[in-house]
Amino acid sequence: MVSLLGHTAMVLHFCFLCFVVFGGFLAWRRPRLFWVHLGVAAYALGIVVIDWPCLLTEVENWSRLETGRAVMEHGFIDFYLTGNLYPPEHLLTSRLVMAAVVAVSWAGAGWLRLRRRLPERARV
Repeated sequence: MVSLLGHTAMVLHFCFLCFVVFGGFLAWRRPRLFWVHLGVAAYALGIVVIDWPCLLTEVENWSRLETGRAVMEHGFIDFYLTGNLYPPEHLLTSRLVMAAVVAVSWAGAGWLRLRRRLPERARV
């Protein structure tokens, strides 16, 4: 049961990361999700910049300790992605690319919102 909880935390971590990076694009179809994404992205930024604790990391590390596996010393991204998805020396580059994807998604959401508010004849 403890192992299942840790594996669930790992899957939720991947979902959280995907939502942080690509969730702004969901706001293009569901504008109310922009505010949810803004909060999630702000929390993720706090984890990276201010070193806020991540509940999912805590749950997964607890599960790893209870089942005799090595804990994630530097967090989820360093444990699963750095060195596997991109080389360690490109950590900053990967963060900048993710930030750019979020910025593009927000710019697109803002443009669509503005476009929806304009009267039909002003769009032409």
